[in-house]
Amino acid sequence: MSRFDTIAVVGAGAWGTALANAAARAGREVLLLARDPASAATIATRRESPRLAGVTLDPAVTVLGRATEVAQAGMFLVAVPAQALRAALTPLATVLPAGAVVVACAKGIERATGRFMTQVIAEVVPGATPAILSGPSFADDVARGLPTAVTLAAAPEDVARALCQALGSPTFRPYHTTDVRGVEIGGAAKNVLAIAAGIVAGRKLGASALAALTTRGFAELVRFGRACGARNETLAGLSGLGDLILTCSSPQSRNFSFGIALGEGSSAAQAGAGKLAEGAYTASVLLEVARRHGIDMPISEAVAAILEGRCDVDAAITALLARPFKAEG
Repeated sequence: MSRFDTIAVVGAGAWGTALANAAARAGREVLLLARDPASAATIATRRESPRLAGVTLDPAVTVLGRATEVAQAGMFLVAVPAQALRAALTPLATVLPAGAVVVACAKGIERATGRFMTQVIAEVVPGATPAILSGPSFADDVARGLPTAVTLAAAPEDVARALCQALGSPTFRPYHTTDVRGVEIGGAAKNVLAIAAGIVAGRKLGASALAALTTRGFAELVRFGRACGARNETLAGLSGLGDLILTCSSPQSRNFSFGIALGEGSSAAQAGAGKLAEGAYTASVLLEVARRHGIDMPISEAVAAILEGRCDVDAAITALLARPFKAEG
């Protein structure tokens, strides 16, 4: 019997529903923890999350509403937004079994502290083994069983490998690595860059400009990653380049759609109404970390300036186009 035969998914939104179904397809018993007992009862009765309407939960998924009810799991997939991770972990801290593996499934940096997701896990649940799951994956695709590949990172290689074995199936393929920080950086930075890509699309600057923006955005991601100790193969892999390509090219990406609205003239408040664009919360703290390392990230800086009201979209585009000519790199 594997320690990961029972998997808890914390958060019954779109991504939590998708991961619950993916874990069930891998043959695991799945405990899906909703935000409160009332929500759990509704989701359990309807067998679908209101955040992912039309997708039925796998029969192997049990919906629960209290943290104490998931304590027997060996793996905890925390599928909540990056800025809500700390709050979601707090009620679990006293019930998690010793040695539990806690996998952050959010893509961002905690705005109040500048900490990456696994650092938040280590602070709130010091007895747990932190891990991170990231990669080019839309919740609807994963929930419906469409082919998807992601990266799953944990510092102990045997744990990373075991996590992939536990979650992997013919339609959900995790690749393991010990480069935790590299995976976290890819997920956080690509959300900010996807907003910039959306702005280009919203301003109708053309496919050539979008390709250039995405490529130069990847150069920023790589500079940032290398300065923080990430491996080149991670940055060029699924959780880096792969996720960047997906989120910079599809309106299914909330960050890309948010950017499109900005490019079409909406304010940040209007663009974000009713939607969660993680990059909007990550942009400023991403730049804070970059400045500490002396990293130049002009595209991310432009996004942050627009979001903070320091310049408008046209001024940001003009400033980027007026940058000095230089060698590519």
